[in-house]
Formats: sequence, C-alpha cells, structure tokens
Amino acid sequence: MYLHHVAAYLPEAVVTNAHFTRLNGLANEWIIERTGIQERRKAGPGENANTMAIAATQAAFASAPSFAQDTVDLVVAGTYTPHDTIFTAAHAVQRFIGINEIPTVSISSACSSLLNAVEIVEGYFAMGKATRAIVVVTEHNTAYNNEEDTMAGHLWGDGAAALLISKERISPDDLVIAEVITGGAAPVSKADEAVTLKPVEKGIVMPFGRDVFQQACLYMARVTQTLLDKHHIATPDLTYLIPHQANLRISKNVVKQLGLDPSRAVNNIDRLGNTGCAGAAIGLAEIWDNLKGGDKVIVTVFGGGYSYGAMLLNK
Repeated sequence: MYLHHVAAYLPEAVVTNAHFTRLNGLANEWIIERTGIQERRKAGPGENANTMAIAATQAAFASAPSFAQDTVDLVVAGTYTPHDTIFTAAHAVQRFIGINEIPTVSISSACSSLLNAVEIVEGYFAMGKATRAIVVVTEHNTAYNNEEDTMAGHLWGDGAAALLISKERISPDDLVIAEVITGGAAPVSKADEAVTLKPVEKGIVMPFGRDVFQQACLYMARVTQTLLDKHHIATPDLTYLIPHQANLRISKNVVKQLGLDPSRAVNNIDRLGNTGCAGAAIGLAEIWDNLKGGDKVIVTVFGGGYSYGAMLLNK
C-alpha cells in the first residue's frame, strides 16, 4: 500500500491568544506554557467540516496529476465534528469527485481517526474491493467549542487534510505504508469522561486534562516503540516523528521517552492549535516536500476515548 500524496486545507482566519486574554483573562504566556499554542485557525462563514474536506481533496488532486481523480474507488473520511451526521464528509467528497457507486465511509474514533481510516483502506485493498482511495480528515472544532471554557476553550483549531492512497505504486516518490497499528484503551482510567463532545449539552469539554496527558504520553510512546522494534529501526534512524497535535508538552514527553532528537518531531500546534484527527495529517503535508529516499516517518496518535495508533512510512 502506497501513499502518493497528502495535502492540507487551513481556514484564513487566525485567532491569537490575545482573544482568550480579552475573553477569559488567560495570559498569553500561561497558554503557551501549558499547551504550546500561540494561535489557531477558525473556519469562516459558510465553511464547515464538509467544505474543508472538499478543499483538502481539491488541493491533493491539484498537486498529484498522476493520481487521476476518476480512478478513485473508495472514500473514507474521519471527523468528530461533523457538519451533517447523515450527508457526511465522505459523501461530500464523493459528490465533489463525481464518482458514483463506490464505497463511501465516514468514521469517528476521536483524534485517532486518521489511522483507523487508513486501516479501513488497507482492509478494502486486501479484500480486492478497491485499489485507489482518498482518506480525508477534517475538524470544525470551533463549531462545537465553548470559548468561555477556561479549561479547554482555547485549545481548538479548524483544518483538514487529504491523503491519496493506492494499492500499487504509482510513482517512485510514493511512500510505502509499511504498517499501521491501532488500538483502543477505553477501559483505562477516565477514558469515558476525560474528553467528551455532546452536542445537546456543552460541546467539547475536557475536565480531566491531566489524565489525558498521562495516557497520551504512555500509549503514543509505547506504540511508536513497538513499530521501531518490529521493523528493526534504531531511534536515531527515524527521520521524522509526527505526533498527534494535542499539546506540545505531550509531544516533548513522547520524544524524550523515545530518546529521539527533538528536531525530528513535527509540530504545528503552536500555529494551528488542536486540529483533532487532522493535525498529524496536516503535519505530514507540511514536511512532504522535504522527504527523500531512505527516509522513515512514524505518525502516532491518541484520542479522547483513549484510542491510539502509529503508522510507519518509508520513502
């Protein structure tokens, strides 16, 4: 299985920490110290999870002429902030590409949806039911977020990314998706209440941030080390680690546990905030043009509900 291209879409509007200082009295320095966030993007009027998914898809095809749009035979989208729970982001992307009667799947496994979506593609490919797929991850966090929540209201940003994946190699520059490992730790600790989004209640809330921090550090480091060991990759030989963009302190902790050079970690949370399941994919898009032959990349994720995973990519 091969990753041919990845592209991102970010809304134009930028919300700095000064907004939350005015709103809640949260100091810029305090937000940066606790989260690493300096600013985040906010979807504009008329934008939502579906429109951002389409924009990311459009950007991916525009940059990858070898991956013909009319050859797509599978669409998988991930989001926990849907614009429409019936006409989902996957349906919106399918309608945009104009291909009828192909499998079209939307999922939500919190911030780990990216890797679960890739696994779904892996399954369709293995069963011979598809050969070329689009995976789209998109989050419209600000549609659900309560900005006045001083515990988590300042964390969230909006954005999307699209991955073009094929069963057979299309180009010598394709990345090999060597392995994807995912799991769920819902029985652990406060997984059932640490991060929740109940649209009929208060939107996104995170009453147990410390528990999320501890479990994210544990599981992201563990699953990453599993991939390194299984594929006989020494830590210094890992070109990039792209962690879920939830908190810069989590990323730094995982890097420290692994003994990885901090310069190898890809982070965008300082500029984008927590963009949910799109964050790591956006990070991959940001380094895409820097990748060269022999590079090894691991994407590792962790989400509310305590789902987690890691994916090894070889150039």
